[in-house]
Amino acid sequence: MLDFYADWCIACKELEAFTFTDQQVQTALQNFVLIQSDVTAHNQHDQALLESLGLFGPPAVLFFDRNGQENKNFRLVGFVEAEQFHAHVERFKQTGLN
Repeated sequence: MLDFYADWCIACKELEAFTFTDQQVQTALQNFVLIQSDVTAHNQHDQALLESLGLFGPPAVLFFDRNGQENKNFRLVGFVEAEQFHAHVERFKQTGLN
């Protein structure tokens, strides 16, 4: 799972404070490789990375299969409450791609 974050992003801070700290969410993500890309600087490198993935900015959470291919049907953009995020992760796990 790849999480795009920036210090200036209010929704990113909400995800960290309310969603990613939730025990059910943490349990659901237990066997995932969790990567966070900090695009706070919003420099040329950050912009190129976001553009290459078709993103305008954070927050965005992308889910990849075992082969490193993103499953775009599971892409999340913006703040998502813990209960909804947990359900989303569980649906992704049911695909057997994780």
